[in-house]
Amino acid sequence: MSKKSGVRSEETKVKSNAFKGLAKWFETHKPKGKWAWLESTYEAFHTFAFTPNRVTMRGSHVRDAIDLKRAMIMVVIALVPAMLFGMWNIGYQTSLHATDWPYELGTVASWWYCLWFGFLRMLPMLAVSYIVGLGIEFTFAQIRHHEVNEGFLVTGFIIPMIVPVTTPLWQLALAVAFAVIIGKEVFGGTGMNFLNPALVARAFLFFAYPTRMSGDNVWIAADLWGTDAITSATPLAELAAGMHPSASALDMFIGTIPGSTCETSVIAILLGAILLLFTGIASWRIMLSVVLGGGLMGLLFNAIGANEYMQVPFYYHYLMGGFMFGAVFMATDPVTAAQTNTGKWIYGLLIGIFAVMLRVINPAYPEGMMLSILLMNCFAPLIDHCVVARNIKMRQHRALKLSKTVKS
Repeated sequence: MSKKSGVRSEETKVKSNAFKGLAKWFETHKPKGKWAWLESTYEAFHTFAFTPNRVTMRGSHVRDAIDLKRAMIMVVIALVPAMLFGMWNIGYQTSLHATDWPYELGTVASWWYCLWFGFLRMLPMLAVSYIVGLGIEFTFAQIRHHEVNEGFLVTGFIIPMIVPVTTPLWQLALAVAFAVIIGKEVFGGTGMNFLNPALVARAFLFFAYPTRMSGDNVWIAADLWGTDAITSATPLAELAAGMHPSASALDMFIGTIPGSTCETSVIAILLGAILLLFTGIASWRIMLSVVLGGGLMGLLFNAIGANEYMQVPFYYHYLMGGFMFGAVFMATDPVTAAQTNTGKWIYGLLIGIFAVMLRVINPAYPEGMMLSILLMNCFAPLIDHCVVARNIKMRQHRALKLSKTVKS
């Protein structure tokens, strides 16, 4: 036992020395003199590796072991299952629909081959997203002499996940630049924006390049090898055309359907939701209320039943498009969502209601989730204001009633 303990302490000592060496390297390479203007860049990498050693000197503060960078990294970890499945599904869909493929048309390639194919397609998209976005973030931080904001750790990861796999890289770069500059930096950076930056990028692409964001030709990544592919409609597109989805509910739940790169698998998204809820990073009130709102609207349309889209079972809305991805990762954005507990219920219910309403009523845009969340981002401050004002009014009423009781 003592021998094992000695091994453990030696390993701990080596690790400790390694961390000390890294900390010493940061200390010796701190920008000084003519390089002092790079303080923001240095601070970004230093605080990424180590928790800042600054302490509060006055006032009341809540102290916690996690900071904003660690919270953002936890969200990225929660997104990994959806990312991995999305990479595999890119290769899977291509193997089914490509007409010039190492395998015969309709023949599913091996699991590893599909994953590798999807990885090769997603890697440039992720690289463009982070290089463009972080480049702008660092530039603004240096100009303002502020610390580099951590929010793009998640935003840069999400943007490639919510666009079609065939999105040209130059269009993706434009969308990222628009989202960071117009959607966030003009308002002061992370924590000051009122719209979700990832959805701003998606909206920019949808309205600026609509033929690249919708239709039956944008979901298959056969162009990576210079091949052709037959078209493939998503379940939402089939419903918008008046047809029942060709995919089963199980296929949609697993995610083996065409769609945006990483939004199709409900299972993978739920794994991320469990992690976010377990760590307390995301609000369960918002997640649950979005699902309830979508279900209530779906049931209402089932009762009306005027067309195929209204007759589809209400739970199909959870399985199609980006509904669950939006409910778990987009609507719960703590910066752009409602802050009060009551406000979170109202905010989430309205997102779910409007998402399904836009899908069913507007045939030109069968998705609905993106516009619904952006709309409620605009109204979240008003919702919180009304909730707080109502609480103040109720407290004043109770205080007045109590004072009358005491006097009597």
